[in-house]
Amino acid sequence: MTAETDRTDGTDNAARADRAHRTSRADRPADASGTGTGSEAAAKPGAGAGAGAAAEAPGPGTRRPGGRTARTRAAVRDAVLTGLTEHGYPGLTVEYVAEHSGVHKTTLYRRWGDVEGLVADALDLAGEDSWLPPDTGSLAGDLRALAREVVESFTDPAVAVSGSAMIAAAFQSERAAAALRAYYAERFTRCEAIVERAIARGELPAGPAAVEPAPLNTPTLDAGGLVRSVSAPLFFRLFITREPVDGALADQAAAATLAAARAGAFGAPGPAAPPPSGRAS
Repeated sequence: MTAETDRTDGTDNAARADRAHRTSRADRPADASGTGTGSEAAAKPGAGAGAGAAAEAPGPGTRRPGGRTARTRAAVRDAVLTGLTEHGYPGLTVEYVAEHSGVHKTTLYRRWGDVEGLVADALDLAGEDSWLPPDTGSLAGDLRALAREVVESFTDPAVAVSGSAMIAAAFQSERAAAALRAYYAERFTRCEAIVERAIARGELPAGPAAVEPAPLNTPTLDAGGLVRSVSAPLFFRLFITREPVDGALADQAAAATLAAARAGAFGAPGPAAPPPSGRAS
């Protein structure tokens, strides 16, 4: 055997060993704390709430585009929603989330603190989506579509239970309530685009809000109040009187909001007039 043959055999052996090493690494199971993936059945407490997706990172609110942290956060979110659906807020435990997410409970306590933190972050994650309000080309069409999204969110069996469970949790946890308020505030801010488009099309008056500064004691259009009024009667039936809702009721809520908007019901007060100075002569 020549020296050249020895070198060739040595190279082949090294290559085979390297391939075997890479294969064995690929076959190893991933760390349980990072294997969870987010399902599409995320909290949907209102129009268009979508699934969100966060290696150890400083706090559950850190937003990163992907990777192990995002997978872990999504797995925890899914476990929280499942637990709320099955047991309600009083029955949800950190141990349950650990078992169903594959994330060790020590990690859950360190990053989320307690059940309140887990529920609040699930809502935060639901708001980190790319949902946009309907754009049908008319104010009437947009309001109808928005109302129908709310109805579908709470009547579609695939998402209705988890959304209702999130809202129920907000009645039992102040942190969950704060997260729910923030979620809906951000959702309705997105919905204000419906009003802005209607003004641009001439379907609603721009009002003094388009003038800088606004005249004293004159109304401006309350876009947030307008879009909230679409879902208000639907939420009343869903969570106060516990009555069923359907597409016809959604259309009725949209029509009532449209009529109120055209009648000027959504005026917001402008700057208050200054108090009179001195006594009248």
